[in-house]
Amino acid sequence: MEAATAVQRFHYSPSSWIDWRNFEGKPRGSLRYSQRIKENKRLRVIALSHLQPDKRRDLRQRSVSDKNSSALLETGDLLHSPFDEELRKAEEVKPYLNGRSMYLVGMMGSGKTTVGKIMAKALGYTFFDCDTMIEEAMNGTSVAEIFEHFGESVFREKETETLKKLSLMYHQVVVSTGGGAVIRPINWKYIHKGISIWLDVPLEALAQRIAAVGTNSRPLLHDDESGGDPHTVAFNRLSTIWETRGEAYTNASARVSLENITSKHGYRNVSDLTPTEIAVEAFEQVQCFLNKEDKY
Repeated sequence: MEAATAVQRFHYSPSSWIDWRNFEGKPRGSLRYSQRIKENKRLRVIALSHLQPDKRRDLRQRSVSDKNSSALLETGDLLHSPFDEELRKAEEVKPYLNGRSMYLVGMMGSGKTTVGKIMAKALGYTFFDCDTMIEEAMNGTSVAEIFEHFGESVFREKETETLKKLSLMYHQVVVSTGGGAVIRPINWKYIHKGISIWLDVPLEALAQRIAAVGTNSRPLLHDDESGGDPHTVAFNRLSTIWETRGEAYTNASARVSLENITSKHGYRNVSDLTPTEIAVEAFEQVQCFLNKEDKY
């Protein structure tokens, strides 16, 4: 009776933590299901770590502080977290990947590394950051230092070498590429050995992100001497870079538009999105690509 009352209190909404499918015919008291409950709790902690602070507080209040949460768990009903959806999407896509790797492309500051790590974890793939691999190959020299002491051309050569190595020697990996990797046609030869995903972020949102953290680690922005506030400088420089790269990004297998995701979730700004929500959309777009691929 107490559990039934708890169920009635949780009405469905897109952000609800309750997966209604779990109310159908779940076994009670089994060791295997107890282990699943423990695993779900662990994944929920992982999911919370990817959320913005205000959203973490809200979700904790809705799931942990409610006195009837324990009653729901005792009946064998699992709390639904954003990472659960991520895992579900990954499970739907993985059988059709046939071990193919994924390459994330996009402008600097678009979140390729953050989203890539989430996708790799959900798939059980290994994650590689192309810039980090280049730095390691250069004895720990940072990307900014490589640009300063050796020039962009040396960095681009190292970038191509790294992509070639990844495409030939590794399978079942998720790779975060550098923002400028798309400008060399030879790089696409290696990227297309897997599935490429373009994280399409509005320039205004990119400028806000980069201005907030500074440009020291981004050599193509750090050298800007046009003056003005950090946001204006970042936006103007990003606009110039976009003119030379924008068309190249359209070569990607799948496009993940943050503006579209924002609209889908009913958010006001792109900045309201969590990395997990972006990763879920990425899997959905990959699934669309695979479906189209099967038709040809």
